[in-house]
Amino acid sequence: MGAMFQKILPFLKRNRYKLAIFGLMAGASLICIMLVGARITVSDSGRYAGLVWNLFLAWIPFLLAYAAYTLSWSRRWLYIVIPVTAFLWLIFFPNAPYILTDLQHLARQSVDTPLWYDVIMLVWFSWTGLLLGLVSMYLMHEILQRTFNRTVGWGFVFLVSGLSSFGVYLGRFVRFNSWDILQDPSEVAVTVLGLVIDPSLRMVAFTALFAVFYLFVYLTLYSFGHLLQEKENPVHVG
Repeated sequence: MGAMFQKILPFLKRNRYKLAIFGLMAGASLICIMLVGARITVSDSGRYAGLVWNLFLAWIPFLLAYAAYTLSWSRRWLYIVIPVTAFLWLIFFPNAPYILTDLQHLARQSVDTPLWYDVIMLVWFSWTGLLLGLVSMYLMHEILQRTFNRTVGWGFVFLVSGLSSFGVYLGRFVRFNSWDILQDPSEVAVTVLGLVIDPSLRMVAFTALFAVFYLFVYLTLYSFGHLLQEKENPVHVG
């Protein structure tokens, strides 16, 4: 038992921050589910039960990114499994930031529970979904940057931010979901082509503003993470 612990300990120490993030996301998700469960119990209304499903979908790109990041260290898997995993990740990635748009439900006043409770609950879900997406993007960003170069990595971040924002628009206003791309790709392709050829002002404004917001948050957290690295490894001049 002691020998096994001695083998596991270096792994835990080396991956402590990755494991901490995973644990924090799992804990946040559990709190979200408990908040919805408490609301359903008190109000006898399943109005926000769909948030749990949306949160489940937000976990899919997170888990795919973790799997891709782990496999990417092996050259044997890098060019075989990673492209497939990355494709699936891109399809499901918009589900993570999509939860932010659930905040619009606050516009419909509810007499079942206090407004402050619904605000806290929706913020919990939105924040958790946002972080799941940001962490998964960071992992995919690191894979591309390590495999190719910084230009490819950052090009990927900017491209995905725009595509995922458009994906959120399709989910919120056109009512498409990730499964539709796999089940009926022709219908999705025709609809998307029509939107691109004749875009509405709402679509352009929403996609642009959401993409800028998501990029801003990602760049802020990315810079903050590297600020901590600079603190741990200060550069001495002179």
